[in-house]
Amino acid sequence: MTTANIKAQRLGWIGIGRMGYAMAERLAKAGCDITVWNRTREKAEPLAKAGAKIASSLADLAGCDILFTMVATGKDVKEVLFGANGVTSKGKAPGIVVDSTSISLEESAEIREKLGKTGAKFLAAPVSGNDKVVKAGKLMFVVSGPQVAYDTARRYLDLMGRGSSYVGEAELARIAKICHNVHLSVVIQSLCEITVLAQKAGMPRHAFLEFINSSIFGSMFTRYKTPALVNLDFHVTFTPELLRKDIDLGLSAGREFGVPMPLASTTRDLVQTLIGHGYTDQDFAALLMLEARASGMELKPENVPVSDGLS
Repeated sequence: MTTANIKAQRLGWIGIGRMGYAMAERLAKAGCDITVWNRTREKAEPLAKAGAKIASSLADLAGCDILFTMVATGKDVKEVLFGANGVTSKGKAPGIVVDSTSISLEESAEIREKLGKTGAKFLAAPVSGNDKVVKAGKLMFVVSGPQVAYDTARRYLDLMGRGSSYVGEAELARIAKICHNVHLSVVIQSLCEITVLAQKAGMPRHAFLEFINSSIFGSMFTRYKTPALVNLDFHVTFTPELLRKDIDLGLSAGREFGVPMPLASTTRDLVQTLIGHGYTDQDFAALLMLEARASGMELKPENVPVSDGLS
């Protein structure tokens, strides 16, 4: 894509947390015409060095061709878009709004309906990955909404990662993200169980995980979690409480659509137990510690340099 093509759309960005900063920075460094806003302006200002402009108010973003939102909750999305000082507070709206916040289907549908009344098209675009994945250029989007809006926004989604999957109209991307995170919970629990089993049988964790990562079961996720499981560094990428929230959304969807989810239900109880043991400020991979304790083991870091598969 040429610089002229990149600058063809005026971009806006709301939300400069760990993920939002990394995503907006990639767009700015690619040469996009991007203006960013964050509740705490100081967090957004470093992006100016990458070429971004800093908005003084949310209403300044109403004239954007494409506006991206990456905030904490559905309530926050509604506030920044429709609040008294929100983007649409002066009667104007962007052409397309792309939201990557993890929110419920009901909240997404409400936002879509309200934006539709302003003439704006809405894309639900949750992601697979975290800020380190963004920096490595391996973020993946799942997108739903009007096909024409997706065709316009796709080039910018591609700049933030390795691509996107368009799954259809309305809120289907939210279901895809919920399913994704339910699967995430079941996979990490299974990985913790077999890693503890292998170690109790006498195998070092790093040796077992090297085998798994080289096998047909190896994935970006198992490789990325290997340093945490080997060296017990549970620096937060995703908290147990956030994972529990997404499992609850999945179980709720299962009830709505009549789909039994026994593995998800059991894993939800284990995540709740992890929270009850006080691991709220650690990464959800700390499920390994819970599994070890239940197995009568006390784990220690192996202090072995292992790759996270991102570099």
